[in-house]
Amino acid sequence: MKILVAEDDAMVSYLLKATLSKWGYEVVAVHDGEAALRALQGPNAPGIALLDWMMPGLDGTEVCRRIRCDKARAATYLILLTSRESKADIIVGLQSGANDYIIKPFDHGELQARVGVGRTVVELQQALVARVRELEDATAHVKQLRGLLPVCMYCKKVRDDQNYWEKVEAYISKHLDTTISHGICPDCWASEIVPQMSRFGINTDSLKELE
Repeated sequence: MKILVAEDDAMVSYLLKATLSKWGYEVVAVHDGEAALRALQGPNAPGIALLDWMMPGLDGTEVCRRIRCDKARAATYLILLTSRESKADIIVGLQSGANDYIIKPFDHGELQARVGVGRTVVELQQALVARVRELEDATAHVKQLRGLLPVCMYCKKVRDDQNYWEKVEAYISKHLDTTISHGICPDCWASEIVPQMSRFGINTDSLKELE
């Protein structure tokens, strides 16, 4: 999990980077708000950001506001770092779009717990996005089945996208993740099964209950 640390105090930035790296995070460190915004809006952006409230250029709350207005990055988990601890400040920070708020000097256990919550949220969001893509792919396959489907007029095999011919059962199972079960329809029962039974001298009247 990649995490951004935006902190203008060199010592605090170093401690955060060392601590988070020890916990297994890939850390990207910047020292002002504009650099933080570029990092969060760039390719392969971190999913979590620790933002100092007071930074050169854009402050942490402004970075939060801009990220929340960016639909492509609005799901980023944002944590404000600040020495401000009044309820009014906390409200302002959260209203700016921050997911969480850590007061400096921070406790390592609290930092680990709050960042861990952020990681869980980001991973759930990523799993949800992957599931949505799977459903979209499945829907596309269903639409394909509802469209024109090439079927051999003799053997009834189906032609797939790679121009291979396969049995209907195999085609449906592959594209719809469905197990095929076989039965006998009433017409085939009357035209195929009953005559064969009659040839063997079986009274077909006794089979009516099975039709």
